[in-house]
Amino acid sequence: MRSMSVGKIVEHIFTKAELIKLLENALKKTLGEIDVSGDFERTIKNPKITGIAGDVVEHSILGYPSDSNQNPDIVVDGIETEVKTTGIRYSKIDSKKGKLVYEAKEPMSITAVSPDKIVREEFDNSNFWHKLKNLLLIYYHYDSNTTVNASKYSDFYLRGYEFHQFSEEDKLRLMADWMIVHDFIKDLQKDYENPALQYHRLSSELRDKLVYIDTAPKWPNPPRFRLKRNFVSKLVRNHFGESLEQLPQVYNGYSDVDAKCHQLTEENKGKNIYELLTKYNIPFNDITKVSKSICEQIIIKMFGGKATSLNKIEMFNNFNIIGKTITLTNKGARTEDMKLFPIDFAEWCDENSSFEDSIVNDYFLNHQFLCIIFKEVDAKTSKEEFWKNEFIGFKRVFFDDVFIQQHVFPMWNDIRKLINENLLEEKVCIRKETNEPIINPCGTIKTEINFPKSKDNLVFVRGSGVDSTYKNLELNGIKMYRQYIWIKGKYIVDKISKIKLL
Repeated sequence: MRSMSVGKIVEHIFTKAELIKLLENALKKTLGEIDVSGDFERTIKNPKITGIAGDVVEHSILGYPSDSNQNPDIVVDGIETEVKTTGIRYSKIDSKKGKLVYEAKEPMSITAVSPDKIVREEFDNSNFWHKLKNLLLIYYHYDSNTTVNASKYSDFYLRGYEFHQFSEEDKLRLMADWMIVHDFIKDLQKDYENPALQYHRLSSELRDKLVYIDTAPKWPNPPRFRLKRNFVSKLVRNHFGESLEQLPQVYNGYSDVDAKCHQLTEENKGKNIYELLTKYNIPFNDITKVSKSICEQIIIKMFGGKATSLNKIEMFNNFNIIGKTITLTNKGARTEDMKLFPIDFAEWCDENSSFEDSIVNDYFLNHQFLCIIFKEVDAKTSKEEFWKNEFIGFKRVFFDDVFIQQHVFPMWNDIRKLINENLLEEKVCIRKETNEPIINPCGTIKTEINFPKSKDNLVFVRGSGVDSTYKNLELNGIKMYRQYIWIKGKYIVDKISKIKLL
């Protein structure tokens, strides 16, 4: 490596062969073993210092000092290249299924959102694309279920690296996202005498429109462009050999998804589940035993996919879209609450964890529901007659900042308090009429845990298990079913009633 000054900018120049040799020598070593520049010595006095992994890579592998300029970090065979060191961890969902699959630990910060500059840029010559056009991605394994101090990073292994250029499809999606931010800021500057007073709207108003990127932190703190964690996970999985199914149609943004949903609604509105299963050649053994779980297959087939689940399809995975079935009564009311995702209590047990960095916040902040909506044909539709329910159409739902702060954060905080202050309790369920314990069908006494309940919260916790004898989770000495986050069905139905069909 050699450095060259160009004006005030120092270029760190490598050949690709030099970089490969340096990185291959560092693979399968811990960051502590790699650190010959003494970066971890700084963690003694500053245990919460940030960016320590990137510092070790820059200082001890690549051999140049950190800087804050907006130009790419290095030049590789004459090509300006940005270096990004990012943490990866085993996917908790895939690990539950017995597979060890990597995912990104967090979003990837790219560059500052500069309102006065971005309005004068075109995408291809923007600072944003200049940073992303050629990447050297370096992956270290964040091998901990809890938040750790900077010194503990010394135990994390370097697991991989890649010279990355985005596909044309990914570039188009990134450009579509960037244009949304660009046009939003341009409109604010055109419409307001003091547009800076409106910049606080940037993150919240664009969140449901941006596919690959977001902006954080919120104004007035200077925001930065970031690649969403789910998109970074795609890059990670592709590098480590986990591929996803490509749909036959190209989708560059949510507007393309909405247009496809509109087309499918026009083609299928009024068809019942049996007719849809027949039309899309979805096999079933007994039509009286099909349940709402089969509706995910209906969505997949409607979009031309072959995978067994939506998260195995590239577009749905990258767009953070979760398919959900909503069944309305024949009068348009709710039929049941909505189950969201299993709880990993590790971060709740971690007193250093923050809501902003939590899995719960990430789920509500960055995911959207594609609701496939059915309606019961009469008031007495039985479970065996689920196949008679008629397809109404699609609606896309996301959770705004107000909902997250008013309903998700209090639930997260209450659970954290119950666990860390040892307030978790198991109580026997009493039948009101007789004041006697309720007995489960298998003969055990029915109990409940004092987690947030649906009677008090829109977002709540409910356990799920095979039967009451199988409680495979233990927390604070209490055995319980696996616990899930749920949301009230009435809230979802009220919300979608205010949204037009796609």
